Amino acid sequence: MFKIESFLAGRLFLSPQTIGGNIYFISNLSGRLSLYSMKFEGSVPQPLLPPNIAMQNPHLVGGKPFFVFPKLGKIVVMLDRDGDENYQPMIIPMDGGFPEPAFGNSLEGAQVFLLDCDHEKNICYLSASSRTEEIVRSYRGNLEVSSLEEIAASPYGLYPAAYDPDHRNIILVEGYSVGDSVIFLKQEDQDPQILYGIPLSDRKEGEQVPLNSLDSINFLPDGEHLLMTSSIYSDCYAPVILDLRQPGKLEPVSVEGIVHKGQGELVEISHLQDELFSILYNIDGCSWLYEAELDIDNRRLLIRSTIVGLGDMSNGVMFSSTYEKETNRFAISFSTAISPTQIYTVELNKPKKEIQHTNEKVLGIPIEYLSLGEDASYTSYDGTRVSARLYLPAEELGFTGKRPLVYYIHGGPQGQERPDFAWFSMPIIQYLTLNGFAVFVPNVRGSTGYGLSYTKQVDRDWGGKDRLDHVHAMKVLENHPKVDTTRAGVVGRSYGGYMTLTQAARHPDLWKAAIDMFGPFDLITFMERIPETWKPYFRIVLGDIENDREFLVDRSPKTHIENIACPLLVIQGKNDPRVVEQESRDLVEYLRSIGKTVDYLMFENEGHDVLKYENRVTCYNSITEFFLKHL
Repeated sequence: MFKIESFLAGRLFLSPQTIGGNIYFISNLSGRLSLYSMKFEGSVPQPLLPPNIAMQNPHLVGGKPFFVFPKLGKIVVMLDRDGDENYQPMIIPMDGGFPEPAFGNSLEGAQVFLLDCDHEKNICYLSASSRTEEIVRSYRGNLEVSSLEEIAASPYGLYPAAYDPDHRNIILVEGYSVGDSVIFLKQEDQDPQILYGIPLSDRKEGEQVPLNSLDSINFLPDGEHLLMTSSIYSDCYAPVILDLRQPGKLEPVSVEGIVHKGQGELVEISHLQDELFSILYNIDGCSWLYEAELDIDNRRLLIRSTIVGLGDMSNGVMFSSTYEKETNRFAISFSTAISPTQIYTVELNKPKKEIQHTNEKVLGIPIEYLSLGEDASYTSYDGTRVSARLYLPAEELGFTGKRPLVYYIHGGPQGQERPDFAWFSMPIIQYLTLNGFAVFVPNVRGSTGYGLSYTKQVDRDWGGKDRLDHVHAMKVLENHPKVDTTRAGVVGRSYGGYMTLTQAARHPDLWKAAIDMFGPFDLITFMERIPETWKPYFRIVLGDIENDREFLVDRSPKTHIENIACPLLVIQGKNDPRVVEQESRDLVEYLRSIGKTVDYLMFENEGHDVLKYENRVTCYNSITEFFLKHL
């Protein structure tokens, strides 16, 4: 009756940037993600890249997927090859063209991220992760002369996070795990100086240091202070100020005039101009963006206006925002659980002016047939509150009786499932409800969005308390009048795939079907196969292959997989650098060797996602048909 193509007809409009009279953005208008521009007043979008080139989903790209440098008349675009995530900075004219390396072959063989950019001086900052050794190098690039200057190098990054107007002072961040970071001041021709935190190399064996979560760093106009976010004064993060003349001392900054209510986190603070900043919150999974004025003498931020969170841009997720100082204008990509991504612009000049530039919709399906979802938060086995949503078929569809359950587990593990139509999950959630399924989406411990302490509970405990949160959720759902837990299937991507395998293998009585999308099967081989620059991080947050082998073996789905009792579908991208194709192939071949039922769907031209139109159709239909058959 319904087709998945109805959801894919709502094209993605992502990462918009306004420059004068044009809007630049990423879209899958052609069936694959590419770069486009259109007139601010409206026009047919103009493709800026050749049709054979596909960009990556910005969700997976660290840093900026592209940036326009109007004075240079060029755009820097980050490109990989069919999802291999070996991003390279390429340059094209502002009106489009064939991409050429921005810095020759200087960064060849590395995975490069485009970080801060200064369009006034045609300067960009980049980090380059080696694919052959555990080292990340940071660079400052001058696009006028195509030159690169190495700033720092570290196994843990030393990423450029902020710079002063003259680019003489740069703030570097070295992060070891979520919340555990050190910031440095790098001045011209000097070694980096510690501003806050204790470097891992200076810690004594076994020393525990307070988590600070320093992030979203901004130089203040006086050049003597930094404004940033931290967990020092709030587990859900709060603004702090650091005086560069007093390293090691953070002062709290209050935020006054907040409109939103609910539970969530401060996500980001970004300098706009003069004393004005934008402040982004994630509240119960939904985005709230404010304009605020800094009163530095009294250490407070005063909300002046709400940009996202009310009106048309409410009860959903802001995919991204960029600010154009010259026009005092935001360009925003926003979606909800039932509305595809739209491009909005908001001019802050009085009176504030909001324009919706796109009108994407789900094709041919009445909006009342779609599911907004309902709060299904629960108290887990040890008293921990777990946020969750339950998407039920709309009453207008006419389904009766208890509905079979699809239990959807997000990736990360330090991520969050949100009402975000730009992400893989929302179209399949809606399509499953149209086919009569109830879809349960929990954010168990380890998820972001509920404070640092909650997020950190999954460190060195994959398959522990997180697993038990899922098991307890099934007990809670047994009592739901509209859900049939005797017909339950589980599905997840990446870490969610790992947890899907863990659930199916360690709790086989709960599941009648399971779908693993590029999830680790054996934590030992997973750790051996990940990119070299990932290994220092995973040794900290997951375990060391040598010292923690027994733990990693116990928590690997491989150890328990013989107990799986339900049919399994495994989905994988051939070019995935995070969970390599061999990891899924090992799983499939082993299960088949012991007589288990397993189907394998592998996409030759995808990585750690399914992005191309024809592949998404196949993938979504395969998931739905698998659950229809077995549930």
